[in-house]
Amino acid sequence: MNDADWRPGAAVPALRLRARMLERAREFFGARHVLEVETPLAVSRTVSDVQIESLRLAGDSPRYLHTSPEYAMKRLLAAGSGDIFQICKVFRAAERSALHNPEFTMIEWYRLGFSLDAMMEETAALVAAMTTGCWAGAAAPVQTLSYRDAFLRELGIDPLQVTEAELAQLCAARGLVPQSVSGADRDELLDFLIATVIGPKLGQEQLTCLHHYPASQAALAELDAGDPRTALRFELYAQGIELANGYVELADGAEQARRFASDAAGRAARGLRPVEPDERLLAALRSSLPRCAGVALGFDRLAMLAAGATRIDQVMAFAWDKS
Repeated sequence: MNDADWRPGAAVPALRLRARMLERAREFFGARHVLEVETPLAVSRTVSDVQIESLRLAGDSPRYLHTSPEYAMKRLLAAGSGDIFQICKVFRAAERSALHNPEFTMIEWYRLGFSLDAMMEETAALVAAMTTGCWAGAAAPVQTLSYRDAFLRELGIDPLQVTEAELAQLCAARGLVPQSVSGADRDELLDFLIATVIGPKLGQEQLTCLHHYPASQAALAELDAGDPRTALRFELYAQGIELANGYVELADGAEQARRFASDAAGRAARGLRPVEPDERLLAALRSSLPRCAGVALGFDRLAMLAAGATRIDQVMAFAWDKS
């Protein structure tokens, strides 16, 4: 450690910008009568997603720092809370880059009866309200683009029909190393192409929602009844950076249990730590989760774009290396 290591990573103007943006978020939800809630940071069950690793707390009884307040907020929804939002710290292990910090701030909210289109529009409206005067693109009408159309436009392939062998060949041509190609499944290959080819081109002139992801990437979203090959899920992009992930929420407890089991098999195949399913969430889904849509927005990335910064460290008082 050097003598200057005590100093914050964010300059005072960036801290003031963060404060204004959070104030605007609360004003936005307040005007829409969305209730602010708080749920525990330390939880007994964590996410089963094979792409996410949790930070585990020391102690005899397993506890984890939550990666999202989603499970707890859905229990509130099932208990009759109505529309809710939360601004909180979340934690994800081994995520460190210009766009990642293991501890970051998330804005997550749920709206009863909202369609995917309505949720995309509200997410864009929130981002525009929080970044007023910072990026002109946020004030333009949001662009929507289906996952399938994005692949057809940029790569000339249909991601719902292309074979895994064709995907592997395309990824290799785009720079994915042979060891990674041979060890990747279909969704990992698609994710590589999103990250390297498609995502960086999205949201350059205006906010862009990429929607209707493949059913295999549904996570906690409903499948589209009109085309069950796809899920009612979207991601919001600005200047090539993914800011938010939204779903029309799955309310079927039996289907969610099946997806937990599928995640468990995927984690075992990758040699990852096993994760017990959240039985309280499953009970809430079986009880009375209302039809709703939800979004998780990475606040630090949005603050970075609003500030014209190139790393989220520059808009955090103390990032991981200085904490």
